[in-house]
Amino acid sequence: MIGELRKQNQSVAVLAVDPNSPHSGGAVLGDRIRMATHALDLCVFVRSMGARGHVGGLAFAVRDSTRLLGAFGFDAVLLETVGVGQSELEVAALADTTVLVLTPGQGDGVQMLKAGVMEIADVFVVNKADHRGAQTTVKEIRHALNLGPHMEWRPPIIKTIAPTGEGAAELVAALAAHDRFLASGDNRAAKREQQLRAEVVGLVEEWARNRACAVMSRDPSLIAELLDDGFPYATVDAVVREMLAAGEHAGNVRRRAPAKEDKSSAVR
Repeated sequence: MIGELRKQNQSVAVLAVDPNSPHSGGAVLGDRIRMATHALDLCVFVRSMGARGHVGGLAFAVRDSTRLLGAFGFDAVLLETVGVGQSELEVAALADTTVLVLTPGQGDGVQMLKAGVMEIADVFVVNKADHRGAQTTVKEIRHALNLGPHMEWRPPIIKTIAPTGEGAAELVAALAAHDRFLASGDNRAAKREQQLRAEVVGLVEEWARNRACAVMSRDPSLIAELLDDGFPYATVDAVVREMLAAGEHAGNVRRRAPAKEDKSSAVR
């Protein structure tokens, strides 16, 4: 994909996310090795990131990194997830176009029978198209799409062979076609609203998770009560009450600050 985009004289940034070890916390981050062909191209930027326990298939820093790369003027920003399952669908709330890559003979046919990952794809890719069963996978995707509701945008199915680059041009063309679809009518504005709503919810979830961990670390009695009770609900109530109390205090401080700032501005 990078090669095809560069043929069109587009600058390309890649954010590739890898899972971290649950034991050591480390990650191999070998994506730049795989893309070494473009290492000396000044119009290509590749950055590997560890998920660091963040669920959803991406790293927490991906949203701001994507925004930063856009500010730098990259024509295309490609996000590679950790290899998602049925519920790790965060990329669909961030990317303008979501590509789902399936391979023959890997049990992906079962995926097509489930809700979730099949519903977020704007483009389907059947990689290893030279392997036995690739055409069967294509037929299964078509069957799954026919079972679903009518869609204004019907996801195309692209067959690729990664080592040779076969199908990459067709894939890039499909991405461009979906971009033109978003540009028509109110599609892009609706997509943008969806992305921003999801970002707000994600930030609130991250704040709540971090705050809850901090509250429980600071108050050992909560853990003692939890172990004694054997059920989490009373502890949840206690943690939420403390979080809300701390948030209310911080909110009062922030609400008082602008008045002082405005008065100071008036004096100047």
